[in-house]
Amino acid sequence: MAKHQLSQATHDRLTAEFTDLTTRGRIQVADKIERAREMGDLKENGDYHAAKDEQGHMEGRIRQIESFLEDAEIFAPAPHGVVGLGTIVTIVYDGDSDADAERYLIGHVEEKPEAHDVSVMSPSSPLGSSLLGATVGAMVTYEAPKAKLKVKVLNIESAK
Repeated sequence: MAKHQLSQATHDRLTAEFTDLTTRGRIQVADKIERAREMGDLKENGDYHAAKDEQGHMEGRIRQIESFLEDAEIFAPAPHGVVGLGTIVTIVYDGDSDADAERYLIGHVEEKPEAHDVSVMSPSSPLGSSLLGATVGAMVTYEAPKAKLKVKVLNIESAK
């Protein structure tokens, strides 16, 4: 099983970002560094240090994306109304009111849509794995570190 389960859309987005950063991004940062070097003394050159910091952050993101893509598995969308990878599930703990509901995206952190205010839950976590395949209204039990807990599925929606 791959370490990084991604939707096709997320895989495509990461591939495009990787290509952009390793081409245009690197050229742009190299130009910034070169322009800053031309300003003189590098020890007290704020533009130079800012450009080098930007380069370091960009190279870190390139390595991160490369890691995701090297060990990625594309998953098919879950059937409508079923908790699966790439779905946003609203749950409430047994005994709590629906007003205390929590929303989670089941899947990889890169799947998180910008338009939704949700936390990301790993499908391999105790609760995440218990929720997979559940439908609206289902009571799901999972093993927490100190007790068995129950949650009710209130809503399921696609993250895209």
